[in-house]
Amino acid sequence: MPTWAKLASAIVVGLAVALWLAQLVQARIGAAVVDGLAARARQEPASARAGQSLEQLPAPVRRYLEHALPADRRGLRLARYEQTGTLRTDPLRYAWMPFTASQVIGPEATEFVWTARASIAPLLHVQVRDSLIGGRGAGQVALLSALPVASAGGNLEMNSGALHRFLAEAVWCPSALLPSQHLSWAPVDDQRAVATLTSGSTTVSLEFRFNADNEVSGIYTPARWGSFGGGYRQVAWEGLFRNYSRRQGVWVPGEGEVGWIIDGQWRSVWRGTIVSATLEFR
Repeated sequence: MPTWAKLASAIVVGLAVALWLAQLVQARIGAAVVDGLAARARQEPASARAGQSLEQLPAPVRRYLEHALPADRRGLRLARYEQTGTLRTDPLRYAWMPFTASQVIGPEATEFVWTARASIAPLLHVQVRDSLIGGRGAGQVALLSALPVASAGGNLEMNSGALHRFLAEAVWCPSALLPSQHLSWAPVDDQRAVATLTSGSTTVSLEFRFNADNEVSGIYTPARWGSFGGGYRQVAWEGLFRNYSRRQGVWVPGEGEVGWIIDGQWRSVWRGTIVSATLEFR
């Protein structure tokens, strides 16, 4: 083999090893974040709210929780969901990327970690990790699950945006929507109510919309922080949920879709389907 070929081969092997090591580092970092969330969720003291009466809640919330919670009203300690779907990073463009994802939610701790692998081209993908840990919202994108290319977290906009997301996705952990010192409900009408959630110094509110089957059919806020054109601004945000089924006694949606309302038009940016679920109860 010519010297130049040997050199090229050595470079390729070296790059492959470096990529593998970088992927290993990112995987360990992600595993540590998830393991930390799970440990805190399992140590979180049992909430008194899980067994309380629902009579004082707005009527659509009461009907929904009576239907969604397991028969014994046990609270969820930890939830793990595997997802598949499509997403796009810009609501004004139509470059949808297929993804697979794993989400871990600690309902009582108000924490989540969402780790997704999104295909951006043949043989090319990015890993996206979004989280809310200890009231701090954060996000990271790593090319080939190895090379970080973008990250942000800890500012007001990220903290608030992540808390809004946690509240919306509490439909996959209904016991997180029971009233507590951190969460309260206010009635709107017979099909809508507003939930207000506080985590640390951040408070958000979200309108929940209920259908005739006593399910959460959608959520809405006129102002959620998001990143647009390199900067943050508050934009109306709406989500839809459908295809409910009972998983380990809990009534949860099998599909969801969220998007931003820009210039009066709802523009979807995430469409997901639940592939599997593992729920841990108190």
